[in-house]
Amino acid sequence: MQAQQSIIFYLNEVSILISPKPVRIIGRRILFFLLFVLYPMHHLFPVNLNLQDRKCLVIGGGRVAERKVRSLLQCGADIWVVSPELTEELEKLAREGNINRISRHYIMEDLDDCFLVISAVDNREVNSKVAHECFARNIPVNVVDDPARCTFTVPSVLRRGPLCISVSTTGKSPLLARRVREQLEDLFGVEYAEFLELMGEIRSRVLRDVPDGEKRRRIFECLINSDILELIRRKTQDAGRKMQDAGQPDIDKLIEERIGKCMSS
Repeated sequence: MQAQQSIIFYLNEVSILISPKPVRIIGRRILFFLLFVLYPMHHLFPVNLNLQDRKCLVIGGGRVAERKVRSLLQCGADIWVVSPELTEELEKLAREGNINRISRHYIMEDLDDCFLVISAVDNREVNSKVAHECFARNIPVNVVDDPARCTFTVPSVLRRGPLCISVSTTGKSPLLARRVREQLEDLFGVEYAEFLELMGEIRSRVLRDVPDGEKRRRIFECLINSDILELIRRKTQDAGRKMQDAGQPDIDKLIEERIGKCMSS
């Protein structure tokens, strides 16, 4: 994988020198075909990173950089943005102290103490420089829309409270990843957030009060296989409609009954 990444990186640089354009395109396709035959691509390792208070550098101040910054903010990162110009939203975040702004173009010293780097500038030369210098320092780097210069890619993410579903095409089609995520939004509604918060509370109680491992497993399986999730979905729908039939049983009471049944299983 490392050898392949290095070769891709340098093929990208060398291909610029090949002309005219049709020859350059055909030549690159042949080179990349041979490359992937000789060095088959391995799967990327999926991982969830704890970015709380970690220094994360975003290079660029446009709309793409803004989207990356919003995602990093959700993770509690210590965000530094390097760009002579920012979008209105990034300007606002900087004024409010939510991000650190460096009002100039990128220099290598910006990488000092960085945990990860995202380059979101529309400049091939800058992206190449950032990637090369991050490679040299073993700093994880993502160059937007250029998988060959990335040591990590950013998936399309669906969040429902503690539930995080990531969809990745390994940089081959971000649009498809987004479409799959949108399809999942209908399958995993907002009720999953409340259900997982409830499961977290119960899990802590079970781990504290139930010493027997086999009984713990039975309790957790009972909760997952119960209709609690469906009851929460009904409650959410009723709240959205701001109405509930007078003869309908209290959903919170039904949920408590299910929990009690599982705890005694």
